[in-house]
Amino acid sequence: MSLKVRGLLAVTIGTVLGLSLSLGSAVLAGKDDQRPENLPWEQARLLAEVLERVKSEYVDEVDDERLIEAAIRGMVADLDPHSSYMDREEYAEMRISTSGSYSGVGLEVGSADGRIVVVSAMDESPARLAGVRSGDVLISVDGMPVDARDIDDTVHRLRGAPGTPVRLTLVRDGGEDPLSFELLRARIHVSTVRYELIEPSYGYVRLTHFSETTGSDVTKALYALREQSGGPLSGLVLDLRNNPGGVLDAAAEVTDAFLEEGLIVSAEGRQEDARFRLEARPGDLLSGAPIAVLVNRGSASASEIVAGALQDHHRAVVVGTPTFGKGSVQTVMPLSQGRAVKLTTSRYYTPSGRSIHKQGITPDVPAEPGPDADEDAPLARALELVKTRRVAAARQNP
Repeated sequence: MSLKVRGLLAVTIGTVLGLSLSLGSAVLAGKDDQRPENLPWEQARLLAEVLERVKSEYVDEVDDERLIEAAIRGMVADLDPHSSYMDREEYAEMRISTSGSYSGVGLEVGSADGRIVVVSAMDESPARLAGVRSGDVLISVDGMPVDARDIDDTVHRLRGAPGTPVRLTLVRDGGEDPLSFELLRARIHVSTVRYELIEPSYGYVRLTHFSETTGSDVTKALYALREQSGGPLSGLVLDLRNNPGGVLDAAAEVTDAFLEEGLIVSAEGRQEDARFRLEARPGDLLSGAPIAVLVNRGSASASEIVAGALQDHHRAVVVGTPTFGKGSVQTVMPLSQGRAVKLTTSRYYTPSGRSIHKQGITPDVPAEPGPDADEDAPLARALELVKTRRVAAARQNP
């Protein structure tokens, strides 16, 4: 089965800005015969009893549709932080976001330890420009507390028409008092790839997240860098810092661009479609030139697939700080009347069999950001390793 038909995603630690989702419309097609024939009678009665109590006794009248949707939303959300039910509006927003544009503040958020945590603030977004950082804990939106059990609600509240205000309250590690940010929502244009020659014949490629076009965009970037260089690149720094993840297919395509052969990622799940192995095809676009991959706490999911695969194949040295540690795959399954459910269907593993979940990728060469914001110490270290062609040695002797 092709990657596109499978429609599986490596989604950043519950990020729901839609940057990391594809439709997955065929995932459960033809599997109705595997569903249980009947809901156990006692459980069905319990659900009916609760619904009736709420309808008759709750202080405010609640219509049936709202109650049923709330029951479904709670059922799915209780499975894990990354599974969720999407109503018509949420599903439509997800599909719009997949196209590469949405209106909001540019935050990637996730659930960790019962809190909603900022995974990353997108480049040039209102959140990034205001000073929101990876690791900040979101407390409230417009004065209303957020709930880590309903991360989709939080993201929905962060969204809105361009130019409309939103007030965020966050807590920063090491800070005693909450921080308040007054932001104006903006149209977020999702450009996933930035590149430049940082020195003659040495390229730099930054991926902000993984969308459906990221794989092809990386290929275009490498050819453009080669043209600017006037010949083959002598080395590359691949920057995945603050990249919360995205489409699994794109992560595989990016990894494949640098490998001649071998396993990229494997996944295990209950259904046949949830168990798969993605292999590299011949054709290293850098022809073996050294690579350094930059990561940090904001690197998650699909970013960890790329870093882990290149690390396991000894194709690149990983530089920076440990990654987030999100090693599960979500599948988006369309339902009737424009709704959908996103379920965790697999756990994935690096080529050596490592599980990233709650572990993350440990860099070969630790590199912390320096005190001077104008100096990028991890980037300087990565470039040094690539230029001196000490990638293999650094992997063995960090």
